[in-house]
Amino acid sequence: MKRILITGALGQIGSELTMKLRETYGTDNVIATDIKKNDSEAAQSGPFEVVDVTDLKRMGEVAKKYKVDTVMHLAALLSATAEARPVLAWNLNMGGLMNALETARELNAQFFTPSSIGAFGPSTPKDSTPQDTIMRPTTMYGVNKVAGELLSDYYYHKFGVDTRGLRFPGLISHVALPGGGTTDYAVEIYYEAIKTGKYTSYIDKGTYMDMMYMPDALNAIIDLMEADPCKLIHRNSFNVTAMSFDPEEIANEIKKHIPGFELTYQVDPVRQRIADSWPNSIDAIAAEEEWGFKFEYDLAKMTQDMISKLTNKLTMNKTNASGIQ
Repeated sequence: MKRILITGALGQIGSELTMKLRETYGTDNVIATDIKKNDSEAAQSGPFEVVDVTDLKRMGEVAKKYKVDTVMHLAALLSATAEARPVLAWNLNMGGLMNALETARELNAQFFTPSSIGAFGPSTPKDSTPQDTIMRPTTMYGVNKVAGELLSDYYYHKFGVDTRGLRFPGLISHVALPGGGTTDYAVEIYYEAIKTGKYTSYIDKGTYMDMMYMPDALNAIIDLMEADPCKLIHRNSFNVTAMSFDPEEIANEIKKHIPGFELTYQVDPVRQRIADSWPNSIDAIAAEEEWGFKFEYDLAKMTQDMISKLTNKLTMNKTNASGIQ
């Protein structure tokens, strides 16, 4: 990768991936795009262009302007939001993906887009879900992800586009706020633990879902994109994971740092139904064997880092808001 275009660069993954790639490949070689610009570091620290991913012409113009050799397509409506607005989700998620693949095809560029454990459904094996298994999701987001994997496969076999992807679990970050996903509780719980000492979970006790800390997710993207293409059998998309837990387990880990923390429940039936349709844990052996996937953070190490980083972040925000220098 030498010149990288990122769509959805100001979202949960994109805001951190943009900065990571700029550190690795050079600031001017990573072109961030999103539907509007904000004052975030990802938008301000290097090249940025306003791009609506449903506008193929605009996306192509920007890609050609910067002579990109890699397209990373992250723009998407997430699971809970997609379920509330399924027509918008289909038009944005699938229309945007098709445009990004067409852009990559025209420029003969390498291509990455994330899939998700949302691609699995109630009939998928729940424990140690295999790389190759039945995929019959019951959500619009899941349907989009399965279709996206197949479409990426099609562009590889039909046009020779070097497509690659990862089936991400829930991603946990101290940088960007979550954006309408079912696993968002695992980010919100840390913020509320520090701010109020309590959290009301919309996911019920005993509900296990796979998760990954954002630094591991970013490394996985780069490692996959730099992997020898001859070794890749499963291009779109590899199972990856780092941990699986339910709300009670993450709360117990938080209590080691914030002893008085209290967890209660007010279950959201929509997001709970989505969570119940997903695996409890997945098998990432294909990613390990084909390109050396590994992770660094388990629940304990992630919790320690999240609480440390968020405490500093929230203290700084409070100081800035009060006008104290």
